Amino acid sequence: MIAIIDYDAGNIFSVKNALDYIGVDCILTDNVKDLEKAEKIILPGVGAFPAAMESLRRKRLVNTIKKCAAKKPFLGICLGMQVLFSKGFEFGETEGLGLIPGEVRRIPVTDRVIPHMGWNKLEIKHDCPILKKGDESYVYFVHSFAGFPEDINHLAAAVDYGMDITALVWDGKFTYGSQFHPEKSGEAGLEILRRFVRL
Repeated sequence: MIAIIDYDAGNIFSVKNALDYIGVDCILTDNVKDLEKAEKIILPGVGAFPAAMESLRRKRLVNTIKKCAAKKPFLGICLGMQVLFSKGFEFGETEGLGLIPGEVRRIPVTDRVIPHMGWNKLEIKHDCPILKKGDESYVYFVHSFAGFPEDINHLAAAVDYGMDITALVWDGKFTYGSQFHPEKSGEAGLEILRRFVRL
């Protein structure tokens, strides 16, 4: 069973609908015991970094997330990926979950429209269990802030938007983060979700 963390952020139901579509047993929950029992966990979300972290703290989920991500597959999507980082700078500096060392900052390009919204082709930087060489598909983004991992080995994929924009991170163990929306990226995105489910 996969637990989708319900922490009052947007886009949660579209992730559940995608998992339902591919026939995966999943629940929406903010219950610590559900997360501890789940085989895998997904943290989706659309919104602002500080509000997301405040909601996770208010629901007393931060420590549980850290413990679970250290021993079973964990996937953050969009805002859920961003809060995996050490800190973010949206509306000031906010401490993140610290699962991926690095920072989340506003996309520093001046010749492109922000937010970065639409379809971009993945460039694979390092193979990881849910994304491999040959998977250079087009996937869907909508965001104004991007993750900058400290360790280049954590960068599994990027896209070109006037600079390399982090698309997928992996800590080399159990934690994955997808800036794009696999649930809105057609068959390519659904295949990434299937691979996560099969971990």
